[in-house]
Amino acid sequence: MLNTDAEGRLTLADALTYALKLKPTSMIDLATLTGACVVALGEEITGLMANNSDLAEKVLSSAKVAGEKMWQMPLERRYRSLIESEVADLRNIPTSRYGGSLTAGLFLREFVDDTPWVHLDIAGPAFAEKPMASYLGRGGTGHGVRTLAEYLSQL
Repeated sequence: MLNTDAEGRLTLADALTYALKLKPTSMIDLATLTGACVVALGEEITGLMANNSDLAEKVLSSAKVAGEKMWQMPLERRYRSLIESEVADLRNIPTSRYGGSLTAGLFLREFVDDTPWVHLDIAGPAFAEKPMASYLGRGGTGHGVRTLAEYLSQL
């Protein structure tokens, strides 16, 4: 562990590793993972990262129906070198200050094997400084819950 402010991805990695033991057909996780995602997408849009385009499209479609804004971020494999370590399997923070949400997504991808997986970085829309809609006041938003409910209703 190189930075205790990047501990959330370690907790998620542990949860994803445990979930694999249950042999899921797919996995979706949500977290207020990176400030970098807020910088990239603002306070109202979730960053979606995935290792499976079909699952990503289903989640994006569910988000649209649910009225939650999401944008798919690339999991560019060449950025993986930024989380390689000389003394451990992986670094929990990249060697560069750029691409923070992408390298966090690449870190998590290492723990899902080939299971279809989507990560939703809800750091921006998880908390509203001011009302975001007529039904959504200031404070915790529950962003992502409506998308997951819509997705699950389609199974």
